[in-house]
Amino acid sequence: MEAMKISKRFFAFGILACIAIYVAYMKWHLDSKPLVGATEGAAESRRDKVSHQALTTELSVFYGIMFDAGSTGTRIHIFKFTQQPKETPKLTHETFKALKPGLSAYADDVEKSGQGIKELLEVAKKEVPMELWKFTPLVLKATAGLRLLPGEKAQKLLDKVKEIFQASPFFVRDNCVSIMNGTDEGISAWITINFLTGSLDDPQKRSVGMLDLGGGSTQITFLPHTEATLQTSPAGHTTSFQMFNSTYKLYSYSYLGLGLMSARLAILGGVEGKPWEPLYESCSNKVAKMLYKKVHKAEEVKDLDFYAFSYYYDRAAEVGLIDKEKGGSLTVNDFEIAAKYVCKTMEISPGSSPFLCMDLTYITFLLQELGFPKTQVFKLARKINNVETSWALGATFHYIDSLNRLKY
Repeated sequence: MEAMKISKRFFAFGILACIAIYVAYMKWHLDSKPLVGATEGAAESRRDKVSHQALTTELSVFYGIMFDAGSTGTRIHIFKFTQQPKETPKLTHETFKALKPGLSAYADDVEKSGQGIKELLEVAKKEVPMELWKFTPLVLKATAGLRLLPGEKAQKLLDKVKEIFQASPFFVRDNCVSIMNGTDEGISAWITINFLTGSLDDPQKRSVGMLDLGGGSTQITFLPHTEATLQTSPAGHTTSFQMFNSTYKLYSYSYLGLGLMSARLAILGGVEGKPWEPLYESCSNKVAKMLYKKVHKAEEVKDLDFYAFSYYYDRAAEVGLIDKEKGGSLTVNDFEIAAKYVCKTMEISPGSSPFLCMDLTYITFLLQELGFPKTQVFKLARKINNVETSWALGATFHYIDSLNRLKY
């Protein structure tokens, strides 16, 4: 009996000793653990004094947060990068979340707009290590939804977001909230595509062009290889920017009003009572008339590789030209054949997509007006290397690079 009591006391003492050793170990471990993302041995006092520029130069891991404030919703992209000295950053992870409706829906109730922004910021706090919050850039760029609002209403929404951002623990500057113009959207998407395909990291690798067909506008962006393209382009169709110690001279233009939904309205607005004619021919005539002299034809595009997104992708997937999830490759001629088939079928039975004939016809003509021959092959993809092909990644890259070039 006495032996049993001694055994129990010894067992209890053993447990207490183990707990004490574990607590002491954890305290030592936490006190001595190097910060995630910082180079080994970086001290707290030193890190507090360095600028964003110096820190990201020393970091092997860093983050960027981009809010995409679109017309239908607000989306947050949290990008995690790794970088070796004097090398292009590499994307190792992306966290994405979207909320509906878009910021523009709160034009008459600005205070309510902050709820969704704060909710998405909580996602960022969970993804970014706390010790890197103060060094992680936080940016919001608004697109079509806020562009269409009266200036004063749009500005009040932006001011509210900026107020929330400045109260957050992340790195913010005066330009952390803004409305993108169409050209910036095109450039940022071009950066994304060429980063994901590896051409920004490898000067020997040929860059690819970018085509985007939205609801209100359409963009084309590519890196010209001939001086003639730059010299013969209309005013406002070329731009240059610096990134990764290189200067890029791009052909980039956004055609406002030539997005798919805007085109529908323009085409339908011009419908007049005429004798019956086959549906494809009818659509072709109206589309050709609507596009007449509205698009600059760049001769060089026929010699370049292009990716196409948004409604180009959606309509191709809808008629089975590409896989809905994986995307694929097709030609302008593929769009034309599909348009003729759909239009002919709709003459017999309207079906559930009354605009499909018009949409496919419009895409066929738009691509040709932009300078692409019917044999031109396009790649259509929603993701490359499992990363969304949106402008957000390119805009984040450009923003972080501009911070690194600032002289404090």
